[in-house]
Amino acid sequence: MSTIERAKITQLANIQKKTGKSLDELTKLIQSSGLSKHGEIRSMLMEKLGLTYGDAHNLALYALKLDAQLAAKEKGLSTSQVLDEIYSGPKAGLRPIHDKLMNTIQGFGEFEIVPKKGYVSLRRKRQFAMLGPSTNTRFELGINIKNLEADERLLKQPEGSMCNYKVRLTDVNQVDEGVISWVRRAFDAAG
Repeated sequence: MSTIERAKITQLANIQKKTGKSLDELTKLIQSSGLSKHGEIRSMLMEKLGLTYGDAHNLALYALKLDAQLAAKEKGLSTSQVLDEIYSGPKAGLRPIHDKLMNTIQGFGEFEIVPKKGYVSLRRKRQFAMLGPSTNTRFELGINIKNLEADERLLKQPEGSMCNYKVRLTDVNQVDEGVISWVRRAFDAAG
């Protein structure tokens, strides 16, 4: 088990002690809230349970990951099959962009891939990137890091967005040194 996984397990155990609720009870609380966005769930947990930002953040991620895994499991899909589903039909032409990014990022070190409905989330201690098609002809890379200099390719997102920056890509050749350096900085900052 990685250091990251051990830290997550310890934090979840501490959250259970603080709240006096099991992970099952906490997950049911989140599910019964009807909320589905990470930020909304985090805010609800901070308000209802008095959790710190970090604890609420990680508990929300745990519950959302569990939901995504259950959805994939119910469909009987592996991560690879989820990707095949995301990049099917008219979006199939965007898969090489995804593959090039993932092959490069895997060389950075250890991280977790969390498949979602239409994209994948990449995490270390916290999410550092999101990858997926935004339209049939455009791929979107979300990057979580602060204080990068935005430009015509690196688009700063409004406060409270899932990612601090987005990069829109339409061709595998756009995955260049600049894009890789932004993702690398986010990877390093997340671990």
